[in-house]
Amino acid sequence: MEKKAFLYDTVLGRIGIAEDCGMITNVFFGCTVVPSEYVVAETPLLQEAASQLNEYLAGERTKFYLPMEPEGTPFQLKCWKLLQTIPYGETITYKEQASILGNPKANRAVGRCNGLNPISIFIPCHRVIGQNGSLMGYAGGVEIKKRLLNLERETKEAKGKSLFSRW
Repeated sequence: MEKKAFLYDTVLGRIGIAEDCGMITNVFFGCTVVPSEYVVAETPLLQEAASQLNEYLAGERTKFYLPMEPEGTPFQLKCWKLLQTIPYGETITYKEQASILGNPKANRAVGRCNGLNPISIFIPCHRVIGQNGSLMGYAGGVEIKKRLLNLERETKEAKGKSLFSRW
């Protein structure tokens, strides 16, 4: 089966989403061209991923329900699996992530690993921040990381207020 990718215009700019054998494998930011190993084609899975992404960016979705298969080393896969457990609208530090993974001194390795996350946003590496609260690097750029964190915080706050307004 051929690897397929399609580019979508979003409020964050152009984002490419790729799949292979019915699994989401990559997200590409900005003016990134589709890598040569992908055929440019829109599939039902890519349409669904784009739909869920747009709902997320509109503050209407807090979880993704997509089959995903990032390619990486066992350590990378372990890091990326942990990222998926960070609740929407919350953050942890690289050091906390390293500690949860069993090696509190591996925060730099964890940072490098998160930077290689091939399925950004869907696997939320943007929810990991520096020890002092700083926004470290992000594949889509620190400005996009900031926008994603603000979106989640604001959506979470708005939903919390609407729950209390019913009382």
